[in-house]
Amino acid sequence: MTTLLWALMGILAGACIATQAPINAQLGRSLGLPLAAAGISFLFGAVVLWLLTFAFARANNIALDWAAPAPWTFAAGGLLGAAYVFSTVILTPMIGTAAVMGLSVTGQLIAGIALDRAGFMGMPIHDISPGRLAGAALLITGAVMIRLF
Repeated sequence: MTTLLWALMGILAGACIATQAPINAQLGRSLGLPLAAAGISFLFGAVVLWLLTFAFARANNIALDWAAPAPWTFAAGGLLGAAYVFSTVILTPMIGTAAVMGLSVTGQLIAGIALDRAGFMGMPIHDISPGRLAGAALLITGAVMIRLF
């Protein structure tokens, strides 16, 4: 049952990303500046995350240590997210939501396979198997078909 819940959470996250792309693209068209749309999207998301952080910390009686040093790689996650949102704001009106999502998922899988193989950031190492390569090939094929047909 737990595996099913995690899978549904992943599917829901993907649906949120797919829905976010045209919303942010419309915001970019309305503002006339796609970069501003990405910034506004991140601003509202950051405010909600901070509010949830404070609420959960308080509810669980956790003291937040703001002075604790953090490696630069933690900030890189936000920068990578910003690059992703900005690219979807630009690409969605040009090639459509389905094509952007297909290409994005393809890029995620290819990077994920490489990162898993390297054990990036302490993640468990997974070999590059024929099944993983076949899955990547199918996603690439699907992304191309969505874009061209």
